[in-house]
Amino acid sequence: MDAETTSRLLALRDRDQAKRSELIERGELFEGYHPEMEAVHRENARTFEAMLDAGGWPAVSKVGMEASTAAWMIATHAIGEPAFQRRCLAELERAVEEDEAPAAHAAMLLDRICYNERRPQVYGTLLDWDENDELSPWPIEEGTDVETRRAEVGLPPLEETVARSRAQAEVEGGCAPKPWAERQAEIEAWAKRVGWLED
Repeated sequence: MDAETTSRLLALRDRDQAKRSELIERGELFEGYHPEMEAVHRENARTFEAMLDAGGWPAVSKVGMEASTAAWMIATHAIGEPAFQRRCLAELERAVEEDEAPAAHAAMLLDRICYNERRPQVYGTLLDWDENDELSPWPIEEGTDVETRRAEVGLPPLEETVARSRAQAEVEGGCAPKPWAERQAEIEAWAKRVGWLED
């Protein structure tokens, strides 16, 4: 077991979650992408990228499932770093092929990238506020087959994910930060600014 890598990954995760909890307590988490949260995500991405350079994706057999999940979370939260997030997906998919990471982690990171690129997701794991101010799955490609795809990577039925996400948002005080059309325009502008979309 690589105790040092495990410890570093868990520390990055804890830093992320501590900032998230702080913003929830301040009632500021759901007001768009908070600059304090963005700063943590970017710094964590830089630290984790150096770890990837040194040793590749942290294998479950070397760091344990908790730290492997922390690595996935760091990658998923680095939404302002297109090249890094795409690199993480490629390395994570290789780890999945070697049975060194859960297939569900790669599925969720792929969906995050699809969302960032403003195209339909594959597994339906990414939810956002819809036109009715309800937390719902971002559009899914070939949606009729999504339950089969989810089952293949070990994800629960889509209905369970939606219910759990809505319940969590309610507990945390989540709500649509702005009217749908205005928010979508802002997200698209952000995606162009950071490099997910061509300007």
